[in-house]
Amino acid sequence: MIEAHGLTKSYRRRGRGSGGEGVDGDGRLHVLRGIDLHVAPGTVHALLGPNGAGKTTAVRILATLTPPDSGTARVAGHDVRAERRAVRRSISLTGQFAAIDEAQTGEENLRMMARLAGLTRRDARRRASELLDRFGLLAAGREQARTYSGGMRRRLDLAAGLVGSPSVFFLDEPTTGLDPRSRRQLWQAVGALAAEDGATVLLTTQYLEEADRLADRISVLHKGVLAAEGTAAELKARLAGHRLDLTLASREAYLRLAHRAVRHSPETLGLSVATDGTAPHVRALLDELDPAGRDITHFALHTATLDDVFLALTDDERHENQNPERPAHV
Repeated sequence: MIEAHGLTKSYRRRGRGSGGEGVDGDGRLHVLRGIDLHVAPGTVHALLGPNGAGKTTAVRILATLTPPDSGTARVAGHDVRAERRAVRRSISLTGQFAAIDEAQTGEENLRMMARLAGLTRRDARRRASELLDRFGLLAAGREQARTYSGGMRRRLDLAAGLVGSPSVFFLDEPTTGLDPRSRRQLWQAVGALAAEDGATVLLTTQYLEEADRLADRISVLHKGVLAAEGTAAELKARLAGHRLDLTLASREAYLRLAHRAVRHSPETLGLSVATDGTAPHVRALLDELDPAGRDITHFALHTATLDDVFLALTDDERHENQNPERPAHV
């Protein structure tokens, strides 16, 4: 349902020369550097990455809001350049902030969207009632949207996107700013889009648990390139499936072993290294890293998480052999 090949996008920064992150000598900021993306029908695909990775730019290109500099993309079988109207008829885009009219009630918002989609007044009322019920908003349907909580607004926004029964949903960090309860309610709604409606969902997020919980496949975007792609289990397997957390006895020992780590905690002299989790491999690692038995004071074995994968793939200090005392930031 979504195919992209070699997408690139850059912007000119006025008054800037070389030296800035991602900015070349001509002052161009390279946001996407040739990404490929393939999303199967009826699946949830997560585009995961830190701020500035290019997630929103990729969504804007696929939703026909921004043209790529180069590369090709098709959504629901339609070219995003040559068939923009056909693409837009096939998609729903939910941005980082709810796009609803707060002066209208929840029901009025949905009826308005239904009328804009071409439904009759009668069908618009019926569709609005169905969606309010589905998203747990029926009781609040005749209250102004300005009285809604953040989670209710996001659910109303998602319901509005369902009015026209699109086949592809673009959700750009839809749970930003929500409390844990509201986030889980929205997760249930997003999961139902693929499971019950058969829709295809491309979800951008910075929440690792969200990607792990919802996505059939995950693409990790970092500095405009895809650093990795696969199922959550496949990505975790890149780190051998487990990690060994170590506490070092001294700063010298920490610095000596920092290049081996997938996670760093300089404040506590903590490091994490990849392992397959078996007793022989753990014993061998401890003997290899601390042959004299003096540098490691404590260790603990944990199953690798998407956090570990994310940090390993986006830790510039680790990849560029820069200062290992500086922690990786998501």
